[in-house]
Amino acid sequence: MVWVDGIRRLKVRANADTPYDAKVARQFGAEGIGLCRTEHMFFDAERISAVREMILAEDVEGRELALDKILPMQKGDFIGLFREMKGLPVTIRLLDPPLHEFLPQEEKDIVELSKTMKVPVSALKHKIETLHEFNPMLGHRGCRLGITYPEIYNMQVKAIMEAACELVKNEGFSIVPEIMIPLIATVKELSVLKQNAVAICDKIIASYGVKVEYLIGTMIELPRAALTADEIAVEAQFFSFGTNDLTQTTFGLSRDDAGKFLPFYVDNNILPEDPFVSLDQAGVGKLVKMACELGRSTRPDIKLGICGEHGGDPSSVIFCHHVGLDYVSCSPFRVPIARLAAAHAVLG
Repeated sequence: MVWVDGIRRLKVRANADTPYDAKVARQFGAEGIGLCRTEHMFFDAERISAVREMILAEDVEGRELALDKILPMQKGDFIGLFREMKGLPVTIRLLDPPLHEFLPQEEKDIVELSKTMKVPVSALKHKIETLHEFNPMLGHRGCRLGITYPEIYNMQVKAIMEAACELVKNEGFSIVPEIMIPLIATVKELSVLKQNAVAICDKIIASYGVKVEYLIGTMIELPRAALTADEIAVEAQFFSFGTNDLTQTTFGLSRDDAGKFLPFYVDNNILPEDPFVSLDQAGVGKLVKMACELGRSTRPDIKLGICGEHGGDPSSVIFCHHVGLDYVSCSPFRVPIARLAAAHAVLG
């Protein structure tokens, strides 16, 4: 692996959501975290009740009261991640899934929650029905949550920056947090959310009296984002390609349902491979390449990475090298595979 690392150009990061995952990733040679999914932190048993309280609140004040309970927990999560990745970059994605995923769906669980939250079953069911979506993958999620409920993203940004500032001030850390806003389709979405985030970050940095650099970027996971990457790069300091969703939205495939027929497609040579396993270079890859070129035309120093599961697939890693990405990110246990593939890409 020493030989491998001496040859490759691509950096290899890991997708990690907990300090333990970050530690394992670093042991496998990860050079940072390319994707920390903050929603996984929300499902923790100690905080899911506060998350549900936030969802069930009828106004901004009620949501903020619940979010105030989550803030110290999120901050502790980020302190743990930054400690494990000391000196290495950490990309943190703000809340992505729709809110209904945090509420129970089974009758017995709804009844149990109504007792815990002291909310009538009827009111709870009404809220669940209100949040129900026919196609949640394309629904009220990602940056759309941040636009309509800015207090959620504001809390997360505050937790990230307070964690960074405390470690810089108290432990002499050198940290450059990378705050990633998901599911951007238009530059205006990113502009609004970036403005909110910058105001919070700068206020916290000033209050701690420290110097902390930070980056704000986005996940490119919609074709429109790839096609207008030159506009989005005006606001984004980095792109991270979420190729799981980019594959779904480009093919018009539901990843959860396509398993019923994709094996038949592969067996009968309609598709050469499962596009969720190995990146579709002719279609999805063309969008990635285009977005890289457009992004760099606006911001030559933009940082480019990939954080979908393709980041651990050898042929996909080689493609990422050739289109000029700076890094790939994959699960901790696939980091050695990605490091080797990145070296193969150099040697041809």
